[in-house]
Amino acid sequence: MELHEQTVLITGASRGVGEELARAFVNEGANVVINYYKSRDKAEHLVNELGDKVIALQADIRNRQEVMQLVETAKQYFNTPITTVVNNALIDFEFNPLTQKNAFELSWTDYNKQFEGTIQGALNSVQACLNDMKELGFGRIINIGTNLFQNPVVAYHEYTTAKAALVGFTRNMAKELGAYGITVNMMSGGLLKQTDASKVTTEEVFQIIESSTPLQKVTSPRELADVALFFASPWGRAITGQNLVVDGGLVMD
Repeated sequence: MELHEQTVLITGASRGVGEELARAFVNEGANVVINYYKSRDKAEHLVNELGDKVIALQADIRNRQEVMQLVETAKQYFNTPITTVVNNALIDFEFNPLTQKNAFELSWTDYNKQFEGTIQGALNSVQACLNDMKELGFGRIINIGTNLFQNPVVAYHEYTTAKAALVGFTRNMAKELGAYGITVNMMSGGLLKQTDASKVTTEEVFQIIESSTPLQKVTSPRELADVALFFASPWGRAITGQNLVVDGGLVMD
């Protein structure tokens, strides 16, 4: 399915990486569902900017019923099922090296919040769209990961552990869903410059990344969004179960 024929659900799409993902897919002619949790004003502003091929819908991705309702509303609005899901939402986390809890301070609640946002959220969005994808014989699921679990420039314990689990989620889903023409992949940037979550990252950390990276720069949200287009496009049709690291060569996996 060409990009302009697709209807794309992007979770956490009102700002940061999600906003760039929405722009990228709209530029290719796709219908885009901008999911948001709290950032209603930003989501509606983005819809006004991007036009009538975009709709903003509120849902807490951790809530299965809210996600199911979001998908049904989007199907009625565009008169077509969702063909592509980008699991991007980030629940209550900032990449702040100065306030990050260390190993002595962490609690299971900290970890569980990230597992719920990352794994439960992805499960809810995938299951809400799965029957339609199976019936179409086509589906693209793209999970947003991180290179930080391979190269923890800062020990963001709970975030990186949840994203490491997302690799297992991605590969198991790819194994089972390939029979229905559904690909499931993950793309992992690092600390991106700049998103709402990384605006509190110190310049010192960014300088460490730049000096350690073959391309001598920090990856941007738009550069990550370009890879999502590749996975969703016909060019990516034979790729599934992969974690593509998009970080200028900092991590070579």
